[in-house]
Amino acid sequence: MTSKIGIIVGSTRPSRISPDIATWLQKAIAQPNLTVDLIDLAEVNLPFLDEVAQPSTGVYKEAHTQRWSQLIQGYSGFILLFPQYNWGYPAPLKNALDYLYKEWAGKPVSMVSYGSHGGFQAALGVNLIIRGLKMQPLNNNLQISLHRADMDDQGHFIDVDQALAPYAFNAQQLGAEFQNSLAK
Repeated sequence: MTSKIGIIVGSTRPSRISPDIATWLQKAIAQPNLTVDLIDLAEVNLPFLDEVAQPSTGVYKEAHTQRWSQLIQGYSGFILLFPQYNWGYPAPLKNALDYLYKEWAGKPVSMVSYGSHGGFQAALGVNLIIRGLKMQPLNNNLQISLHRADMDDQGHFIDVDQALAPYAFNAQQLGAEFQNSLAK
């Protein structure tokens, strides 16, 4: 039986590198019976939370919330991919998580943070949120440290595969952990 995992790209900044990391991660975690899709919050384009009812009620009046709920319900687990901004996580990621409640509960989740020091502080903040949403945190979480030598003058990867090669084994382990947790 094939399980579907969604990599939620948590940055919407125009100059972001998260799509490059997401594409690399999608390949790196590949496992038999595991489909991995990219869910780009820049494309989902949720407005700032505008539902009247609390998300825990599951009563969604807005069409964009209903679409978001349907999309998330179609996945068995998630990888939250996000940069660290000023020792925190991006607001669009928090907004996307806050829109829903029951749809997240019980689903395995891993965090992949990145920044000049791996995004540790941002991961601490997101960890509190995923626990509050009753998600099941996995043991494998990546903290990707970015190095200037791997970036061009515009702040994009010169060679994403080379820059992220030190994280390849951990990414493979993450894919295996998803496959094992969903096979139960």
